[in-house]
Amino acid sequence: MTARLADIAAQAGVSEATVSRVLNGKPGVSPATRESVLAALDLLGYERPVRLRQRSAGLVGLITPELENPIFPAFAQVIGQALTRQGYTPVLATQTPGGSTEDELTEMLVDRGVAGIIFVSGLHADTTADMQRYEQLRGKGVPFVMINGFSPEVRAPFVSPDDRAAMRLAVTHLASLGHERVGLALGPARFVPVQRKIEGFTASLQEQLGFSRSEAEGMVRHSLYTLEGGQAAASSLIDRGCTAVVCASDMMALGAIRAARQRGLDVPGDVSVIGFDDSPLIAFTDPPLTTIRQPVTAMGQAAVRALLEEIGGTPAPHSEFVFLPELVVRGSTASAPQGRGSVSRRTGGGRDQTGG
Repeated sequence: MTARLADIAAQAGVSEATVSRVLNGKPGVSPATRESVLAALDLLGYERPVRLRQRSAGLVGLITPELENPIFPAFAQVIGQALTRQGYTPVLATQTPGGSTEDELTEMLVDRGVAGIIFVSGLHADTTADMQRYEQLRGKGVPFVMINGFSPEVRAPFVSPDDRAAMRLAVTHLASLGHERVGLALGPARFVPVQRKIEGFTASLQEQLGFSRSEAEGMVRHSLYTLEGGQAAASSLIDRGCTAVVCASDMMALGAIRAARQRGLDVPGDVSVIGFDDSPLIAFTDPPLTTIRQPVTAMGQAAVRALLEEIGGTPAPHSEFVFLPELVVRGSTASAPQGRGSVSRRTGGGRDQTGG
């Protein structure tokens, strides 16, 4: 039966335009008005559209960009366990190259009536993405929480590690070992965590190693969050005379170690490498990787608590919960090699201040 807007509007005591907004999942309708329209649908015997049927109290969606990077399965495990303990069933939705987009996965989860969604490292972290998609999701009455990334345009709780503090930890460690030429390998510049890491890294080079701002910015290389991406970025930094490379993921750090070895250099004898995440099994690499431990357990549990509060009718504030990372020192960092760590920044690899 095709629902007549006029009948529904009369029953609910609202305008036909308001009914249309509710039926099409548009924002700008109060929860009370929304419920009135849905109740009118039920009373008149109309079937609710799929997206507006009663949300399943048991399902919570979790959207990750991929699963090849071990940090994402780690988040999925923590979040899944926390949800299960609270009586919910996690539904993992993962983007794949050439596969479903975040928007398509979100729509799929909404159509299945999930009670809420947790986004890990999603489009909310991309400063070039249209944040209106999240306002539209909120208009459908679906609560959500974001992990890793922040946007002032999105009304939701955010959970992040302190990326600036992470870089201070890394640079302080390397400076204490005598390294004077330290590089940073990380992902595309449009992502919020990348921008924050750069801020923390360049500030630390200026404060601890006496770099000028332009010199510090010249020690940053953008690539992909993959082993190959880390290898490419680290190659450029090593050619620039760096005796230490800080990487924005453990996968990139493994690529940096490969780049050093391809040049006949020893890690950590000639080049020190620091990763980021402390992914499972990373302690067993050769050499065991010094890394910045992202507090996955605390972050995942905080995200679940915030989401369940939203589901329970107590909206969490539009704020960011920031967790301090931890430096885990293992075998991939050591004292700067004699004759390299003490070389002036303005000689050797430092002649070209603009790039590798």
